[in-house]
Amino acid sequence: MKVIIVKPFTNPYTKEIKGDLESMQAIIGGYIEAVYPFDDPDVALVCNEEGKLEGLTPNRFLLNRNNGICDFICGDFFLCSAPAESENFESIPDNLIQKYIDKFSARGVRI
Repeated sequence: MKVIIVKPFTNPYTKEIKGDLESMQAIIGGYIEAVYPFDDPDVALVCNEEGKLEGLTPNRFLLNRNNGICDFICGDFFLCSAPAESENFESIPDNLIQKYIDKFSARGVRI
């Protein structure tokens, strides 16, 4: 499964992973939580469910349409596809990779 990895203080990059629970947890360092803050409804941001509670390094802000901070993600996370008709995460579509790499290359992200 192809995902976009986003780590604090680095540029996002793509990586092929197995797609099983263990490989996803290894990337984020704990229990997974999927959030869907984007206009593309099938794109999921998968992060550590307890990242803030565990004091992981702040990674990226999520900004609303008025450039106000509405949330922030702590720790490593990845982006993938999560189609409504599927029970599994899937590879992020090739046509969305550059869009999300560009979006997360800055510290803040408009949703």
